[in-house]
Amino acid sequence: MHDFYYKNGTLHCEEVAVEDLVAQAGTPLYIYSQKTIVENIRRLEIALAPLDPLICYAIKANSSLGILHLAAKMGTGFDVVSLGELLKVRQAGGDTHKCVFAGVAKTIHEITESLKLGIYAFNIESIPELERINEIAGNLKLKAPIAIRVNPNVDAGTHSKITTGTYKNKFGIAFEEISDLYSRIASEFQNIYIRGIQMHIGSQITQPTPFVQSIQKMVPLVEKLRDLYNIEFFSIGGGIGIAYQDALQSGSHEWWQGKGADFMSPEKFAQAIIPLLQPLGLKILLEPGRFIVGNAGILVTEVQYVKQTPQKNFVVVDAGMNDLIRPALYDSYHEIIPVEEDLLQETFKADVVGPICESADTFCQDREIAKVEQGDYLVLMSAGAYGMTMACNYNGRPIPAEVIVNHDKADYLRLRESIQTTWRYEGIPEWLLFEDEKKQSQTGQPLPVTEPLPESPQE
Repeated sequence: MHDFYYKNGTLHCEEVAVEDLVAQAGTPLYIYSQKTIVENIRRLEIALAPLDPLICYAIKANSSLGILHLAAKMGTGFDVVSLGELLKVRQAGGDTHKCVFAGVAKTIHEITESLKLGIYAFNIESIPELERINEIAGNLKLKAPIAIRVNPNVDAGTHSKITTGTYKNKFGIAFEEISDLYSRIASEFQNIYIRGIQMHIGSQITQPTPFVQSIQKMVPLVEKLRDLYNIEFFSIGGGIGIAYQDALQSGSHEWWQGKGADFMSPEKFAQAIIPLLQPLGLKILLEPGRFIVGNAGILVTEVQYVKQTPQKNFVVVDAGMNDLIRPALYDSYHEIIPVEEDLLQETFKADVVGPICESADTFCQDREIAKVEQGDYLVLMSAGAYGMTMACNYNGRPIPAEVIVNHDKADYLRLRESIQTTWRYEGIPEWLLFEDEKKQSQTGQPLPVTEPLPESPQE
């Protein structure tokens, strides 16, 4: 559920009119509902309370500093996939001792710094990674806490680019190898502390069945590891899906009682997995990202042109695939609605496209949408996850602003980037400058001339 709705003919986020936020912050603009984020975390906590879970928010979904601070205030842990994410958790006030570090390519520097910061566990993706961590921990005279990421070879039935739990994917270690690997760790890896075991089967899973199948497959193995090595946790990963179609209606209780009854709510998810997990007597970790922030955010964009051709209509907006890449990358669906409710009375079929010089820069094709005109505002719903966090400066476009709403108040999470800042870390080597430019540089005139290459900053 979420807190975006029409009131007095205009779309609101909680008690603030979207058009008022756009008037101040411009477009493209990301807007988040704090209430939605808080309630999504609480719903998971309440539904899974019998398991006493540690919810580790997957910050790759949305890494805005203010959102991380909000999650930290609510006591969540964090699922990170880089040292940059881990340090951002610390900057936001999060507890690094409640962080799990995932990802297939952990560097020496990342492992070293993470051990110094005292993370809860590394989720191990390969034997070479395990060997590297063991060596580094030995050099630091530390024990590295780990959990092997098991690939259970269960197809979650999601898009091919977001499935992670089959043997065709780069993630994890095959189920059949796990028992022998833990035995080897216990006997050969002196600098490793076996803390748990982890799985993750994919993203945007909308029914409990794939989770149930994976957990049922894992339980005998987890019991064996618990008894042999006294592991303390079993992480079932993330992947709880959200509503993308009918996203506006999914904010209401009626939707969850009607069409939403066929969708996986936290309560339905909990009902399916608690009986399988509770008898283990272990701490259960969950790594949700999309569920917490996905429906809590929208992307607002202004219509620049309505282009009509004999073949189709194009609604050209000022947001592009550099702002929200999911439709171009995954062919993903985002519901598109107008800020003004009365525009819904007349519709037409159109492609909604952005300004990027790529044919993939399309948010929808041949979709029945509100009949808008130049200057109207459209909203892409369910944009809180994998939106801003994947944004870039392609085509020289600045990163958009982010705003968060708390009841009747609003403030920036991120100011809009200026055009000039898009090249702030670039320079021109001196040997490429013309003679007059070199003279100017010697007289102190500002030119973007690089210094000799420094070592890359590590933090």
